[in-house]
Amino acid sequence: MKWSLVAIVILVVIVGYTVVAVASGPFTPLGRMSFVKVANPDFYPGHPHSELLVKYAEERNSNCALICHFAGSSNYRSYQDGNVFIIELALIDTQGTGAADPINYWDSVKLALFGAPEGRYKYKSDGLVFDTYDEAMNHVNTLAREHNQSGPLPIAWHGNARQGNAILIQGCGFPLYFQVMQKTYGMVPAYLCMFYGMVFPYMNTPYRNFELGHATELQSLYNEGELDYT
Repeated sequence: MKWSLVAIVILVVIVGYTVVAVASGPFTPLGRMSFVKVANPDFYPGHPHSELLVKYAEERNSNCALICHFAGSSNYRSYQDGNVFIIELALIDTQGTGAADPINYWDSVKLALFGAPEGRYKYKSDGLVFDTYDEAMNHVNTLAREHNQSGPLPIAWHGNARQGNAILIQGCGFPLYFQVMQKTYGMVPAYLCMFYGMVFPYMNTPYRNFELGHATELQSLYNEGELDYT
């Protein structure tokens, strides 16, 4: 009983600290935006997932939002969608398997426990490649200022799983989202932000049932190039 009480007190302190830190921090953590692609490219003006992020930003009185990706061939151009400027940022994992290859689960566990070693990640946004996290975030903050952002910046990760179980696999942008949370708030609060973000689409996205109900079909269509519309 005594140890249970101690554990509860510790949990309350951790959750309380995280809530206070996030409330006064530079980001508003949202979470996962999608389970699978429904059209490609999907962060593009007028796309359902882009408009969903716009909606989340407007609900929080924000002029901008940051979406996290795992880098592929795109330049990850930031863009205006309605009243919200969407800032795109992608992670380049110099030691990873890449966005389209099988997940290295042991490597993922080590990253979750200890964070990424210095120099492992590079970043891409607006056709530019940044060697360090600080350089990438300077770019993000500059864009936010130029587009009249005031208050914390809503942040989400893309989330589409190209293959496999779209519920378990957290998809594109998840490692970058976790790193931003860890760098900003510390490792333990980052875990709480991560778990909240994993639950977020189940509570918020209107496309949840469609995406999960047709996940295998949509993954096949995407991998065969049938979802491209530009």
